[in-house]
Amino acid sequence: KFCYNCIVQWSRVVVSKSSGRSASIKCPLCKTDNFSIISGFDGTCFQRHYVDQDFGNRFTFSKAHKYRLQCYYSEPGILDDIFDVSRFWKSRKYRQSNMWLQSWLKRELQALMQEEDVDIVVHHIHGVIESFWTRIEHTRVVLKKPAEAYWQDNFRIAITEAAKPFLLARTDRFVNELELFLASGLNIEAYDAVYMQRLGWNTSGSITTNPVQQVIPFLHIFDVGSDQDE
Repeated sequence: KFCYNCIVQWSRVVVSKSSGRSASIKCPLCKTDNFSIISGFDGTCFQRHYVDQDFGNRFTFSKAHKYRLQCYYSEPGILDDIFDVSRFWKSRKYRQSNMWLQSWLKRELQALMQEEDVDIVVHHIHGVIESFWTRIEHTRVVLKKPAEAYWQDNFRIAITEAAKPFLLARTDRFVNELELFLASGLNIEAYDAVYMQRLGWNTSGSITTNPVQQVIPFLHIFDVGSDQDE
């Protein structure tokens, strides 16, 4: 184990000795490039020190981002009685284009990855989703097994494979949240309003005095293996 202050000081020395300005440093142990140093993780939040402070200052974590990140620490399934995911698949509502999906994906990924520039990841995951819808339409007629269960399972597998390299332990919950948003059929503002009401928050994201349902913290440990234990 290393002291946080020592790691920060070491990173400054490494950057000062580099030939040009660098936004990342290479870990001497695992040899991977790192843009930031994370400390003080208490299960819900953490502090982040960017190697290049200008790099870190480029992204402003908005109230909307904080609200979405907090949703990932609430008990899953609190909207299951409002948005029926199974009905979404049975009624084949996926055939209806969702004009808000890309914007929702961008905000979600920015909140989870805590990075502003997530366009490539958004394009990748959105492309997987669109390709999956096309695949359903091309093969649905000849499918001999229960279509809704088969396609839902394969959709979750496809999105998990696309998102896991970027979201790690939060991938399964992300897939759940994605299905909820698609099943809702709502725009982002309306979806947020329903979510906040169920969490017992007002529209500013603070806790109300009479929450609709008590929210039990549901914490994720940020490693790949914890996804399999949930």
